[in-house]
Amino acid sequence: MKIKNIIFDLGGVLLNLNYQLTIDAFTELGNQDFQSLYTQANQTDLFNQLEKGEISGEEFISGIKNYLPESTTDEVIINAWNAMLLDLPKERLDFLMELKSKYNTVLLSNTNTIHLEFFHKQLNEVYGESSLSNYFKELYFSCAMGMRKPDAEIFETLCKKEGFDPKETLFIDDSMQHIEGAKSIGIQAHHLDVKNDNVIRLVRSLLA
Repeated sequence: MKIKNIIFDLGGVLLNLNYQLTIDAFTELGNQDFQSLYTQANQTDLFNQLEKGEISGEEFISGIKNYLPESTTDEVIINAWNAMLLDLPKERLDFLMELKSKYNTVLLSNTNTIHLEFFHKQLNEVYGESSLSNYFKELYFSCAMGMRKPDAEIFETLCKKEGFDPKETLFIDDSMQHIEGAKSIGIQAHHLDVKNDNVIRLVRSLLA
């Protein structure tokens, strides 16, 4: 079936990430077992609630403090949480602009208000852009939708709002559990192995 629509994940697919930097940062702050709370593949309810917008950034920081020394400040927690966010290469933005003229492209990201504030600040400093709205038909963030990947409802909601036929829709994500969630409603979902591949090569090969 011909692809008409493309859904992109943000972190790990377009924006480079390093989860270990955040794990290391919280370890330095005094939590020797942060990986038991948060990894790419799994996380506790505190992180799920933040990503679904069920709690504020302030409430998240307060919750994190339960796992850290009493003297830990809000600022160092925010810096540790943002440590995983790296760069967004220009060639990926150029590729998105190229695709936008031929396909219905949307962004679907599990993210939170703290990361979005930092990401948008960096995007503005590096590229003079206040958001990624120029590169997509629409932007969907879990914290604004009240739902998150890999749950089928977030994919169903997006497709309904955009009028996408799942069979005509390509989805790219670096987390296997999210791929399975998209596939459950019939989307053509493909996993990006960030250690051995890159999003531009993968998408070009799939659209060829």
